[in-house]
Amino acid sequence: MSEELVCSKPEEARNGETENSVEIVITLTSEDPPNNHDHNVNQQTEREAETVCNEIRPNHSRVSKELFQAEEDDDDDSGTHYLNSDERPCTHLQRAERPGNGKLPDTFQTDHLLYYERFKAYQDYMLGDCKTSEVEAFTAEYLEKIVEPCDWQAIWHADVFDVLVEVVDVDCKELKAKVDLVLPMECETRGCDLTEESMKALLEATLHKVPLLELSVVYDESGDFDQTALALEHLRFFYKHIWRKWDEEDEDDDFDYFVRCVEPRLRLYYDILEDRVPAGLVAEYHSTLALCSEKFREFSSLRSGLDSDSESEQDNVSMVEGLRLYEQLEALKRKLRIIENPLLRYVLGYKVNSGQQSCRAKGPRPAGGRVVHLVSASATVHQLQSLITDKLMPHYSSEEFEVQFHSDPVLAVNACYEGDVVIVCPGLYSITSSISIVDSIEVEGYGLPDEVVIEKRNKGDAFVESTGANVKLLNLKFIQRDAIEGILCVRQGKLEMENCVMQCETTGVIVRSAAQLCMNMCDLYGSKGAGVEIYPGSVCSLVGNGIHHCKEGILIKDFADELDAMPKITMVNNMIHNNQGYGVILVKPGDATVEDLPSEPSAADEREKEFENTGVQSEADIDDDGCDDDVPAIVVEEECPAIKHGHSGPPDFTEGNDAIKQELVATSAKKHGLQKSRMKALGAMQADENLLSQEMFISIHGNQFKHNGKGSFGTFLY
Repeated sequence: MSEELVCSKPEEARNGETENSVEIVITLTSEDPPNNHDHNVNQQTEREAETVCNEIRPNHSRVSKELFQAEEDDDDDSGTHYLNSDERPCTHLQRAERPGNGKLPDTFQTDHLLYYERFKAYQDYMLGDCKTSEVEAFTAEYLEKIVEPCDWQAIWHADVFDVLVEVVDVDCKELKAKVDLVLPMECETRGCDLTEESMKALLEATLHKVPLLELSVVYDESGDFDQTALALEHLRFFYKHIWRKWDEEDEDDDFDYFVRCVEPRLRLYYDILEDRVPAGLVAEYHSTLALCSEKFREFSSLRSGLDSDSESEQDNVSMVEGLRLYEQLEALKRKLRIIENPLLRYVLGYKVNSGQQSCRAKGPRPAGGRVVHLVSASATVHQLQSLITDKLMPHYSSEEFEVQFHSDPVLAVNACYEGDVVIVCPGLYSITSSISIVDSIEVEGYGLPDEVVIEKRNKGDAFVESTGANVKLLNLKFIQRDAIEGILCVRQGKLEMENCVMQCETTGVIVRSAAQLCMNMCDLYGSKGAGVEIYPGSVCSLVGNGIHHCKEGILIKDFADELDAMPKITMVNNMIHNNQGYGVILVKPGDATVEDLPSEPSAADEREKEFENTGVQSEADIDDDGCDDDVPAIVVEEECPAIKHGHSGPPDFTEGNDAIKQELVATSAKKHGLQKSRMKALGAMQADENLLSQEMFISIHGNQFKHNGKGSFGTFLY
């Protein structure tokens, strides 16, 4: 009897042409009967034929991979392009060593893939442009092309054990593999005793089928199983971090599932992994996701128990309850979509971290008295004696105060009640969480700012957040490392800063609406945004500060809602220099939003009165060549007016101050006129004639502007 073995040898692909296949026929002879051929073929002849086939035939995984990726030969940005090379077969994946001295073999290290590697795998190979209802079919097709069908070993990870098995068949549609136990059994258990007989019984009960999600491919240096290990990793990651149980019931099934769900969820996962999302928003996302899963289980259970033909009172009650759960579920799903969307998540992030969910102020200590919190990792006797002599005895020697010691400034602030004092001794303090000040306390560095340094390295949170009614920061230096949030944010209440240094990474100091900031004799630099960002309705006093080497010096926000309260700003004797953009920039709506409204004689009278009182024309009377109503957003550097007679000081400084003063007065007058127009249109009572006394600036003089990239003052129109 003769037996023919057919082996295919791929030829070298040239000039982008597809590979051709050359068949080589090897005839094996045997004198055994045909029905016993599989067991009795001559062993020597079989080994010789197998050797020849191995020399001329690439392994199954390379052939399937080359066929599957034939159209991607010119696109090597998938993160697995190295598997297409024609070098000798060898693994390009790392070994994941098992902890301890376990009996089980090592597996492939596949859980450290980069964002673009997973993105490419899901977009080009696994999901493509499938709809939600087609995810299972596309996934099964992907696994059929990539996963080795049999003869590979894996670790089966269950809740209470890990055991070595051999895969004999793969059912891609059911996402299961048929396995046999490797003998002698190699197993690691957690809190249970497992014998070979009990494991065989367990496999028989499950028909020897286990989920692919619970299998990890055993490490092999040949490279034959790299694609299988990667495919199982992509499958496992998809069902753990991307897929939601309620996706299959999505009404938007006609849209691309990858674009609508996979890409934003994958981007969010890596943003969280790289600390690019505030910790508060991360916690909100995980809690919302868990609550949504719970509501979906309740809704599914209730829905499955309803009888559509029944009109019983119990079913009617259940239907009403089902509608309530459905509304709650839809609200949670909308919230998740907002957080998952990279453009919208910071809208919710602002609400989460705007102080609405911050810790409430503790108020006075229940037992009375006040505490001085000393922060020092270590101190010499001489330093402690100086501290007692210079600080504690003169100011805190009364019976009202007691002393507590801390090694971390965050712990000291968290332990404060209203009226407490935190004294930070010289040293470098590295922290990973934000300093949230919710009570009226004072935090003071004992020494020069360069001697008392607080450094923050965690990306997700703001450095310092203040919501206390009356907070003071003195003689401290704050340094940001790898940050994505601002260095300091005054969300509400009042914050006084004096003699502090802020080395920024992103935005500098943010003053939210209804908050107050008094910043005196401070030095701020390095911001990739604005050094100081002022919101409508806030009160900001800047006296004697240095603001330099930022993208913009001071940014004043005049939002689209013209009824927003004007901020009150004091700028005296500040040195604003070497910023990339403007020294001061005003963000405000374009003139069309104001000029299109009907003019009011009283508003014009007010503008004339303002000009008589201040000597500065309003914006309505100034010819501004930079404004174009057809352009939605432009930047204009304001021309500095001629120096008026009698003004003192260097020309550069005076012109910069006058330009700022002119624009802020004009904006104040224009907004006042618009407020009166709207009030009249709404049938309101007579407008408050004292609104003009609440102009944007209280005092602006003595500021020095040097070497700013675009000038002293500019406006951004939107």
